[in-house]
Amino acid sequence: MSQPTAADELTLLDRYWRAANYLSVGQIYLMENPLLREPLKPEHIKPRLLGHWGTTPGLNFIYAHLNRIIRQRDLNLIYICGPGHGGPGMVANTWLEGSYSEIYPHISPDAEGMQRLFKQFSFPGGIPSHAAPETPGSINEGGELGYSLAHAFGAAFDNPDLVVPCVIGDGEAETGPLASSWHGIKFLNPERDGAVLPILHLNGYKIANPTILGRASDDDLHQLFSGYGYEPLFVAGHEPEKMHVQMAEALDNAFEKIAAYQAEARAGKVTEGIPPWPMIILRSPKGWTGPQTVDGKKVEDFWRAHQVPVSACRENDAHRKILEEWMRSYQPDDLFDEHGRLKAELQALAPQGDKRMGASPFANGGLLRRELNTPDIGEFAFDTQKPGSQQAQATEQLGRYLSAIFQRNKDNFRLFGPDETASNRLTPVFDATNKTWLEAVKPYDEQLARDGRVMEILSEHQCQGWLEGYLLTGRHGLFNCYEAFIHIVDSMFNQHAKWLKVLRKLGWRKPISSLNYLLSSHVWRQDHNGYSHQDPGFIDHVANKKADIVRIYLPPDANTLLWVGDHCLHTWDRINVIVAGKQPSPQWLDRNSAIAHCEAGMGEWLWAGSTPEGESPDVVMACAGDVPTLETMAAVDLLRGYLPDLRIRVVNVVDLLALQTKEQHPHGKSEEEFDALFTQDKPVIFAFHGYPSLIHRLTYQRNNHRNFHVRGFIEEGTTTTPFDMTVLNELDRYHLAQEAILRVPGLADKHPELLDDLQERIAEHHRYVREYGEDVPEVRNWLWPSQDAPGAPD
Repeated sequence: MSQPTAADELTLLDRYWRAANYLSVGQIYLMENPLLREPLKPEHIKPRLLGHWGTTPGLNFIYAHLNRIIRQRDLNLIYICGPGHGGPGMVANTWLEGSYSEIYPHISPDAEGMQRLFKQFSFPGGIPSHAAPETPGSINEGGELGYSLAHAFGAAFDNPDLVVPCVIGDGEAETGPLASSWHGIKFLNPERDGAVLPILHLNGYKIANPTILGRASDDDLHQLFSGYGYEPLFVAGHEPEKMHVQMAEALDNAFEKIAAYQAEARAGKVTEGIPPWPMIILRSPKGWTGPQTVDGKKVEDFWRAHQVPVSACRENDAHRKILEEWMRSYQPDDLFDEHGRLKAELQALAPQGDKRMGASPFANGGLLRRELNTPDIGEFAFDTQKPGSQQAQATEQLGRYLSAIFQRNKDNFRLFGPDETASNRLTPVFDATNKTWLEAVKPYDEQLARDGRVMEILSEHQCQGWLEGYLLTGRHGLFNCYEAFIHIVDSMFNQHAKWLKVLRKLGWRKPISSLNYLLSSHVWRQDHNGYSHQDPGFIDHVANKKADIVRIYLPPDANTLLWVGDHCLHTWDRINVIVAGKQPSPQWLDRNSAIAHCEAGMGEWLWAGSTPEGESPDVVMACAGDVPTLETMAAVDLLRGYLPDLRIRVVNVVDLLALQTKEQHPHGKSEEEFDALFTQDKPVIFAFHGYPSLIHRLTYQRNNHRNFHVRGFIEEGTTTTPFDMTVLNELDRYHLAQEAILRVPGLADKHPELLDDLQERIAEHHRYVREYGEDVPEVRNWLWPSQDAPGAPD
């Protein structure tokens, strides 16, 4: 183990830490008089005091010590700040190292810049209180706790030259996502990946309560984390001089172990098993170095230090005196020169150039992003002969395309999913790679390997967090999941969408690859698993976000899925949601037709309707989603048989948000384009994959919205047959045909017998499926009969 850092360097490091603490307090409280060159006055204090002090001194302590490690070992580090509400510390440290002023020149590294630094924090027109996208070096805002360690592992995968220290607050450690994140070392290959150094920061308290791990004994903590596979290194106390020595020793120890493990693995000496990766457990007081008491109540080392320890500094002279004494205790004249610049001997403690954690390109992944090397989708297109005459599994075709991507991109692409790659029929990827697995492998195991690139863990939180970390550091990926259970990451989706919204406004943050979801095993084909697995509501959640960030695609067959998948993997700064079935289903469009259809986002299938080109229909049969498309086509077949003279137009929608106006969404259709498809006054029977209300939300500004009659999931589900699921929700061909007859003026009065016949078919289905346990033959054996209709693609 290396000897501790020399005492004189630790003395300098302590001064650097004091400077970071001073700047952190100043951001929370001050808008004028940044260097306390005169006594504090009420007008120097912000009118609204916002921010979090409690965790910040510990974050500053860690940052200062990591700077020493970077300089001594010439390493690439990024700092994952789990307690992201410790934002004043992250801003303070990047200002001290110079990266902040380089990005924001008006926040100059002097007294004037310091004043602006203070005033902007949690101030109208300024910056957020968290380690947000605006914060240099941040890839984890920490506004919502629980995702830091997953982000850290995602950043380390395929980044062999990167070490990712990740600070985990003890409040955050109580969350479900963080609890499962500790398993990340079981997927971290020291031969090809970087390293993660978890630093569990125990300051004992949350907002108003003790923390579970903060009250645990060292012995219990050692057993817990040893069981996870780590070697815990403890740093504990409150006396700065002793704590600096302990922390320097712990970090030297940890980084020596990391270097040794990596060197051994990269020399080919490790073939199985997982080394005991180091972690640090840091116990320090909450609100360390702050006021010990305020108004006779305990503050330091208690939950009252969490946010703003002294709250009435404008109006209360005693509180203002406490604040001034607190800030002067850091001895600002010993830290900053007469111009307000950090003194030269302290500036020398920061790393240089892009080794500074605030300037690391790994924390601004767009700087490192390389385009995916992708094949032509034509190599994988399904050879569709006539529409609806053949069946295929759409996701299996996509799996072949993804397999080629793995072959062409050895360190730039990964597939993430909660044990569902095979279930979602993406099995062809295993022709090119395996599942990452560093534990023992049994002789009968399949598709497990240390160098596998398919990431499977039965935690949607980890899949999402790993992928986010992977994308934020410049790579590409895809998350496949059962549709019903993607809701588990609703909140993580929210946070990433917010991050992207802000990122796009920051010129210094470069574009990152889009977060791509493939949702399969969807609501209409979860008949075997039942009601618990039947929920299409994630797309409603997605549609709430800013239009420039989100896209929702509902490809009806394999060739449209190939185009959509390829398109999404070439986009950036977006969240793309693709919903596609895995079961055998009719194939409608050949390669060229699929490309043209997807590029348009929606369009009329002339070959499917019975309206001469250029004429107005009597009814528009619209659909979005693979099963709704199948049922719409079957309904059209029924109607053409019943009513040969009925003019039907079939419209299929792939790009769901294109239903909105151009003002609402970049892909939105113009009024002229929309009316050309859906008319201004004819009934539209819309079969939709999800909840019907979403279509009404998306089309409410359209001229013909009053004539939209939407069928979709109405929260009826059970364990039953595939077709019975559609009947339960009145999305089936019989209900769609009835709806068309009822909505075309005068048609129901002329042909009541058709409604009766359709109702009898529904009743017969009901009897048959409950007697025989399978769908009626006319449904099971149905094929689109009009292969030779005018306009059918070749």
